[in-house]
Amino acid sequence: MEYENAARFLKSYNRIENQLKILYGGKATQNFTDLVKRCTDLNLTVRRYENELIDYGKLRNAIVHRATDSEEVFIANPCDNVVENIEFIEKQLCHPPRLMDAIKIKKIASVFADKPLITAVETFAETWQKSLVVYDHGKMIGMINSYGLYDKIAEHARSGGDLNDFLMKTPCGEIVDAEMLGRYKLMSKEATVFEVFKAFEEQKNLLAVIITENGVLGERAMNIITPADFPRINRYLETYNVKTF
Repeated sequence: MEYENAARFLKSYNRIENQLKILYGGKATQNFTDLVKRCTDLNLTVRRYENELIDYGKLRNAIVHRATDSEEVFIANPCDNVVENIEFIEKQLCHPPRLMDAIKIKKIASVFADKPLITAVETFAETWQKSLVVYDHGKMIGMINSYGLYDKIAEHARSGGDLNDFLMKTPCGEIVDAEMLGRYKLMSKEATVFEVFKAFEEQKNLLAVIITENGVLGERAMNIITPADFPRINRYLETYNVKTF
C-alpha cells in the first residue's frame, strides 16, 4: 500500500487520543496537544513521552487532509521509525505491561504473629531482606521492617528493659502497627509497571509495594517490589523500546 505507514500511524494516533480523552475526561473536540499537556500529571507514560506526542499531533495534521466529513485523505507517508515509535507509545499507554509479567516472583521472607521477635531477627539474618510479612492464621496483618525493629530494640534498651526478655517473649504481631504498614503499598496482581513506578514517585517514604491477589490486606503476599528491583524492570521495558525510569 502506498500509504500503509500513514494508515498505521493514524490508527495508533486515534487510539492514543481516545485514551487521553478517557484519562482526562476531555471533550470530543478537545485539541490533542492540550490533552497531552493536561494528562502529564495524570499518567506517567504521557509525561515520559510528552514531547513526542506533541510532535506526533503536529505530524498527524501534516499527513492527513480531510476531504469530506466522513473521509480522510493521506497526503504524506511517515517513515518506519516514526510509525514504530508511535505504536510502542500506544502499547504502553493503552496496554501497559503488568508488573507480574516484568519481574519474576521471588521468595518472600515472613514470620508468624505468635512467634517471638527473636524469630524475626533470625529471619532477617538468614534472608538479608529488609522487610518481613507478618501472618496471623494465614492472613497478612502487617510488616516488620529491619530498621523499625532496630528502633524498637534501641527504645527498649534506653528504657532499661531486659533485651533478652523483649526478644524472647514479645510476639512479632505485637510490634506490627499502622504507621509502619503505611510505608508499604498494597497493589493487585494486575498492577502495571507504571502504576508501581508512580506509587514510589508519589510517596517518597514508600519502602515497598506488596503484590497480592486483589491488593487487599489479609491476602497472602505474591511479590514485594523495592527500588532495588528497578534495574530489572527497566531491562524488561527495554525489550519494548520504551524510555527507562
